[in-house]
Amino acid sequence: MFETLSDKLQGVFRRFRGRARLTERDLDEGLREVRLALLDADAHFSVVREFNNKVKERALGAEVSEALDPAQQVIKIVFDELVALLGADESKITYADTPPTVIVLCGLQGGGKTTTAGKLAVLVQKQKHRPLLVATDIHRPAAIRQLEVVGEQIGVPVFKLGDQAHPADIARAAVRHATQNGLDVIIVDTAGRTHTDAAMMDEIRAVVAAVDPHETLLVLDALTGQDAVNVAESFAAEVSFDGVIMTKMDGDARGGAALSVRAVSGVPIRFIGMGEKLDALDPFHPDRIARRILGMGDVLSLIEKSQETFDQDQAARMQEKLMNEGLDLEDFLQQIQQMRRVGPLGQILEMLPKGLLDAFGGAGMPADAMDPREIDRVEAIVYSMTPDERRDPDKLNTSRKRRIARGSGTSMADVNSLLKQFSQTQMMMKQMVGGRGPAGRGAGLVPGMPGRQRKATKPKRKKKRSR
Repeated sequence: MFETLSDKLQGVFRRFRGRARLTERDLDEGLREVRLALLDADAHFSVVREFNNKVKERALGAEVSEALDPAQQVIKIVFDELVALLGADESKITYADTPPTVIVLCGLQGGGKTTTAGKLAVLVQKQKHRPLLVATDIHRPAAIRQLEVVGEQIGVPVFKLGDQAHPADIARAAVRHATQNGLDVIIVDTAGRTHTDAAMMDEIRAVVAAVDPHETLLVLDALTGQDAVNVAESFAAEVSFDGVIMTKMDGDARGGAALSVRAVSGVPIRFIGMGEKLDALDPFHPDRIARRILGMGDVLSLIEKSQETFDQDQAARMQEKLMNEGLDLEDFLQQIQQMRRVGPLGQILEMLPKGLLDAFGGAGMPADAMDPREIDRVEAIVYSMTPDERRDPDKLNTSRKRRIARGSGTSMADVNSLLKQFSQTQMMMKQMVGGRGPAGRGAGLVPGMPGRQRKATKPKRKKKRSR
């Protein structure tokens, strides 16, 4: 997400660093590169023009000319304007004072509405609500069944009246059903089209009029770039909606749609889809996204994800073991599996500041290291070891490595590569726990893991000199 834009912007800012003063020419040259980077990211040209004008206006003022570090001040201005562009609105659902809360999803066919409906249901479940999914797409073959499958996967009931009832009538009946059965959040999945047309808009307006939703959210496919922005603009002209959900953001290296949609439609992005799994829906935090774009990382989101998945007691035990005995390959495997529950490795690395990655060599990590298949390979190798070998990898001679490679369906080179990676990880963990690495003293093994607690020691008494 935003990889291309992030790399280009950081290249621009590197040229600013170390200068005691920035001239207007310096700024013009830098902002020209910023403009090209944004356009290459598929941001809307009018949005880019307005963004650059605001940055230049502020950068030519006293904010930069009087700054002790002009480069850092320019970066701060770009950060502030990125946040303003993305929107400062809170990414949360507004629940009704008197349940049920009604949420209507709309958008084009193929944008991911049905899957997003399931993801939204998972999210409200985590917030201790009881959702109901409502199937009002009576046009697309198997649309109702698709929503039923999603509901079965997450344990959420699905309300349907078949494909002969009018969508507005289905939605209205669903509200009655939810009220009678103690379900306090209704998520209505509406029909889409391959393009915006009058029939679709009329149907959405009828559904909205029937249930008077507390939230109407437009679902957009981030991978369509400028087309997503055009769809948002078309919907905004015909149907009143409260927010946008951008799907497939994990596959969007440019991010132009996310940068442009609020400015064009006047409506904020509320959530982003970050994968195929039904728990992969994240709140949209403009300030955190801006930090990612500028290479500052998004540690807060990483901590939040970690806290949801990590067993704190287990983490504390592992921390103690690391300080006293050191980690073995069984611990290494557990760490990999815990990180996997947080999310794909590529997404985790995106949340870390570029400086930290560079310090540990993560910025140059090969692409295949982020591949889930690589993690499968690691697991297979470790599982092919005996418990004694996992506890003491020094015992792994050539004969044992050959057996492990054969048992895991890998090669000797794969086994040696893993052992080297494990050795490097061991060293890095010791540095982080001991406070000698970039994370500083008190850092834990992974986000969410407690840091090292130094025991208070009594000052030593000086021995009395004998006379």
